[in-house]
Amino acid sequence: MSVLNQLFSNYVLNVALLSWLVAQLLKTIFTLVSTKELVLERLVGSGGMPSSHSSTVAGLTVAVARAFGFASPLFAVAFILAAIVMFDAMGVRRAAGEHAKVINKIVFDFKKFGNGDVIKFTKEMADDIDDEELELEDEDKLLKEFIGHTPLEVLAGALLGVLIAILMPVS
Repeated sequence: MSVLNQLFSNYVLNVALLSWLVAQLLKTIFTLVSTKELVLERLVGSGGMPSSHSSTVAGLTVAVARAFGFASPLFAVAFILAAIVMFDAMGVRRAAGEHAKVINKIVFDFKKFGNGDVIKFTKEMADDIDDEELELEDEDKLLKEFIGHTPLEVLAGALLGVLIAILMPVS
């Protein structure tokens, strides 16, 4: 059996990859519906609904359980990996995205209001800045804001991965 045949007949790998692909496609479709714009970056970008990271690791974990059993060491590794990835998506990466929003607004504020005078940046000033206007200003220098997930996005991704692993037949 060739290497390609082995790869394509690997149930666990196929579930994980399909879970990622479906999540990315759904993310792109949801963005298209909400913004009425086709944003191709959503096909590969992180952040948004559903979480493709969560979909991938949840699908992987359930596929390993189905193929090797819940008592296998492989399941233990997949489960711990899934827990770390999903926790990180809601915690550290989400916080980094929130920090990026604030930093982007501060940079925008200095460009908008700054004329050499010292400005005290307030929450009200940040709330007054239109996110769309901010995103259009100096796009190549803005920090990426969509890098983490809300708990709902992580849950949706995880459920998607589990569903795909259950629906795909074990080979």
